[in-house]
Amino acid sequence: MTDAAGRRLRAVLGFLQLAPRAPELRLLHRWLDSWTGLGLVASGMHRQGWDLQLTASGAGHWRATFYVMGMAHSIAGGSAWERTPWRAVQRAGWDALQREER
Repeated sequence: MTDAAGRRLRAVLGFLQLAPRAPELRLLHRWLDSWTGLGLVASGMHRQGWDLQLTASGAGHWRATFYVMGMAHSIAGGSAWERTPWRAVQRAGWDALQREER
């Protein structure tokens, strides 16, 4: 990922992996731990070439999976299982970007 938007997305997703102890991290979580934040992360990942699949389970958990855009969704780039949809999308996005880097 070489473009500025991609680097910002990676930084934001990286900071969202930290516990929100510092005021700046609490502010970031307040902004992005929401349906609006989920949409912002999903659209940012889409601009970087990723498709999102988000599934609710009956057990009160959410599964988010990012796939390389345009490919038959057989190989996941990143996936996460969390209690909230936005946290699942954040963790799966981070996972996809980390795998992409390797």
